[in-house]
Amino acid sequence: MLLSRSSFLLALPSVLVLAMVSSAAESNWPRWRGPQQDGHSADTNLPVKWTDENVVWKTTLPGSGQSSPVIWGDRIFLTAALEQGKERIVFCVNRKSGKIEWQQSAWKGEPEAVHNMNGWASATCVTDGEIVVAFFGRGGLHAYSIEGKPLWSRDLGKFESPWGTSACPIIVGDLVVQNCDADADAWIRALDKETGKDIWNTRRRDHRGWSTPIVVELGKREEIVVNGHAGVQAYDPTTGEERWFCKSFNGRGEPTVTPVGDLLCVVNGLAGDFYAVRPGGTGNVTDTHMAWHTPRSGGRDCPSPIVVGALVLVCDMGGIVTCYAATDGHVVWKNRLSGKFSGSPIAAGELAYFVNEAGKTFVLKRGAEFQVVAENSLTAGKEEIFRASPTPCDGQLFIRSTSMLYCVGKK
Repeated sequence: MLLSRSSFLLALPSVLVLAMVSSAAESNWPRWRGPQQDGHSADTNLPVKWTDENVVWKTTLPGSGQSSPVIWGDRIFLTAALEQGKERIVFCVNRKSGKIEWQQSAWKGEPEAVHNMNGWASATCVTDGEIVVAFFGRGGLHAYSIEGKPLWSRDLGKFESPWGTSACPIIVGDLVVQNCDADADAWIRALDKETGKDIWNTRRRDHRGWSTPIVVELGKREEIVVNGHAGVQAYDPTTGEERWFCKSFNGRGEPTVTPVGDLLCVVNGLAGDFYAVRPGGTGNVTDTHMAWHTPRSGGRDCPSPIVVGALVLVCDMGGIVTCYAATDGHVVWKNRLSGKFSGSPIAAGELAYFVNEAGKTFVLKRGAEFQVVAENSLTAGKEEIFRASPTPCDGQLFIRSTSMLYCVGKK
């Protein structure tokens, strides 16, 4: 169904400069949502259509987990929970063979309560090619060398919430930054990357939350920006001081803030207005820096938005995809994909990849009308659930279920 205005741009120049984790080759996927923090890959050779014959390898993973694969060179880093959360592990899979190279036990103890859609190993690792950092909520924050040597571990608190945690750590220069949202004693924290010692701690509004920070550069000014239950907040990476706050239209603050051009696009978690914020303000910028907002009704939003050109695609958990114009937020089209969706999509060129919980991947093409160019399925066990985001690397896609990792694409 076409709902667009008569004309809109299909290419939007980027004014906002993103602070990447590393200047390493694009083939590395070092953190949640990739090197550009927005789910975009520069790979021009990713598979579009596949069957089981295109599965290069698949590996049974230890325990159960929902963290997305991060890749540096030939190493894939993942997390999992054993014995219903009584033990949390970090491990490395060889990208070429699918074999597990090393596995470390990060934490053992009495597991906290979690939502049945979450689990105890949902946060994606971050790496800079030297260290790997993994977060497990009450199970702590842990750093390893890429060869698997333990470097440091930190207990960051109890994380009071009945639904668990999943906000991913990020690396900002010499800092590891972790969103520690919870129903009580919520913080955002920065730790020394080498030692794990606190550099700064900043209180956040108490409420459970699962959003991962991003880093934006505005000339010489950097900001750490993170979604939250009450709205979006930005912090000074050096001191942790809150720089600005933009009130949201509904709660949860679950999806990651997504940059597009010189704006930051935000969906809330619960159904509410979809909106865009101009970074760089001071104080409460709700009235001064909200560029546009448009009503968004329907189900829950767990997946983060994906930008393709000047279009923003947002898929709710029920599979309804709405396409918005990034310039002003008007609805271009709206349609449904089959299945339930928890993982965030990725994009390459004019294509966006959405994986449902059954492991079926829908490939959508950018345009003024809804276009599905491929529907791809994996032969998965009935117990497998796909809630991680797919990871692109060198012409291959790495797709993780709760118990398996699949390598799809060229051999």
